[in-house]
Amino acid sequence: QVQLVESGGGLVQAGGSLRLSCAASRSIFSFNAMGWYRQAPGKQRELVATITSGGGRNYADSVKGRFTISRDNAKNTVYLQMNSLKPEDTAVYYCNANVNWDRPRDYWGQGTQVTISS
Repeated sequence: QVQLVESGGGLVQAGGSLRLSCAASRSIFSFNAMGWYRQAPGKQRELVATITSGGGRNYADSVKGRFTISRDNAKNTVYLQMNSLKPEDTAVYYCNANVNWDRPRDYWGQGTQVTISS
């Protein structure tokens, strides 16, 4: 089992920055990948960014150049630095952990609200 706890959401003006954190209940070193997803009202959940155990990163086109995902294995934490925020970035942001110990599994955090005012 893996528990994921997100923090760092809030309300900021367009053009501002936020940093989200996702703390895992166990070592993330053995995870295949961790990532951030978001879901806006009335829309499907979408990928924002992922980072593999080897450090490979993948971003949605809509956030490339503005968001940066990173991980700190010593702290069992993944971060999402969000700069140049836009109103369309408003959503609930969810942390994800993908593991494959006995079979592939996905774990999710409870989500943190990010609201960008224009």
